[in-house]
Amino acid sequence: MMDSNPPLLHHYGALLHHPSSLPSLESNQRCGGLVGNPKATRPNQFSWSEAFHIPLTKISEETCYGQFSTLREVMEEFAATMSKLARMLAGVLAENLGHRKEVIEDTCDESACFLRLNHYPAYPVSPEIHGLVPHTDSGFLTILCQDQVGGLQLMKDFKWVAVKPNEEALIVNIGDLFQAWSNDVYKSVEHRVMTNKMKRFSIAYFLCPSYDSLIGSCREPSMYKSSLLENTENKFEKISKIGHKVGLSRFLL
Repeated sequence: MMDSNPPLLHHYGALLHHPSSLPSLESNQRCGGLVGNPKATRPNQFSWSEAFHIPLTKISEETCYGQFSTLREVMEEFAATMSKLARMLAGVLAENLGHRKEVIEDTCDESACFLRLNHYPAYPVSPEIHGLVPHTDSGFLTILCQDQVGGLQLMKDFKWVAVKPNEEALIVNIGDLFQAWSNDVYKSVEHRVMTNKMKRFSIAYFLCPSYDSLIGSCREPSMYKSSLLENTENKFEKISKIGHKVGLSRFLL
């Protein structure tokens, strides 16, 4: 999949290797900009990575890209394709629980969905330094397109399992709010990225409920308190303090 979309990787690589264009991204928060964990004070808090994060509502704004206008065109096409796929998959999962697939359209809109283009610089393989620290995603679904370098790992049966890159496949993760909505029928997946001697790129699309959607379990008795996405993300953002994300356990009844 990554090889079938080389323009996006090419222009993203160019963006990262021309730092003179980045101040406008960093100062213009409405365009997304670069994200990371600058407050890390010990190895288990630190992610050896950087990312260009941009909400779907801002993808078409030319001012967000500076000289990289062709990156905007490719990202528009990529975002539209991933959005359609994510909503189709989430609709199927909702129908499997006896709900209309339209419940996803009613709950999710572009205001909370976004793309994140990840860059993991080369670094000696180390058990102490992660490319991305262990975590689960907060939203409904994440669709990941990765290159062939490798490094992504999932927690399965209390063990970390490497995800072998496959250029013909996408990776789909359940997010925390979808787990809560399904009342634990679907489970969010803890994952991490290990450092690598080669630089690595990936692109993630996040399908999220709108910020004013109150998310509760779709069946009774509910295992979780109802919550807004904004409240959920605020409680999840604990990495800078304790080294890991405090997840759904905070919302158990």
